[in-house]
Amino acid sequence: MKIQYINFIRGFLIVASIVVGQYQSIAQSGIDFPKPRHGNTYVIAHRGAHVGIPENSLPAIQKAIDLGCDFVEIDTRMTKDGRIVSVHNASIDAYVIGKTGKVKDYTLAELKQLDIGEKTGPDWKNTRIPTIEEILQLCRGQIGIYLDLKEPLVPELLQIIHKYDMERQIIWYIPASRMEIIKQLKSLCYECIPMPDPGPEKNILEVISQIHPQALASDMGQLNERFVKTAHVNKLKVFVDEEKGTPAEWEQIIQWGTEGIQTDDPEALIGYLKNRK
Repeated sequence: MKIQYINFIRGFLIVASIVVGQYQSIAQSGIDFPKPRHGNTYVIAHRGAHVGIPENSLPAIQKAIDLGCDFVEIDTRMTKDGRIVSVHNASIDAYVIGKTGKVKDYTLAELKQLDIGEKTGPDWKNTRIPTIEEILQLCRGQIGIYLDLKEPLVPELLQIIHKYDMERQIIWYIPASRMEIIKQLKSLCYECIPMPDPGPEKNILEVISQIHPQALASDMGQLNERFVKTAHVNKLKVFVDEEKGTPAEWEQIIQWGTEGIQTDDPEALIGYLKNRK
């Protein structure tokens, strides 16, 4: 009996070590960051490739795919009846003609009646606000998703993401000031990839000690050479939001060693990367 018990314990420890090893491999590997398609810089289409196209719409996302962007950034909000859609602002005021109000006060059916293309131009008439399901169906296997978590919807989003088996194709932008949300994501989905924004460079080590991310987000108000070096010493990639969106700014970002640029004009950025010596 004693020998059986010892063998059971040994077996349990072997299985546990395998599981822990797999977890660490998933958490530490870079398999979810394949080589960028354009040089050494990941191109992230902010709200889709929305130059002349309604932002956060399926056509803007399709354009980002057609251009060969590495990621498309989307914003997530919940409707009155519990569906998740991609809208940047909390209200619909800026997107439609003749309607106002908050996204959360409309049902999905009501939002689907709204035309978000009219303001952009006649070519986009009858463009609709997309659901997260529609976005995942379009992006799966085509482009990575940079998910900007506008509202605390981690369990609700995971329920949908699991259905499409896309846990490792999505990076979650969440400010480090919302650490409880980041930890919730990690506890509910060890495969998922949180990308916290630590704010100033001095906060990076504290963020690492709490959640051990693979990548950090930043903006041009905080990014500098020291920020990137600190991230790289700790084997983290850095994705930054452009501010001016000019070749001079892009060059500075690249010279600092930043891996990814989130841009409002991905076509121009891709052209710059292709022509850059």
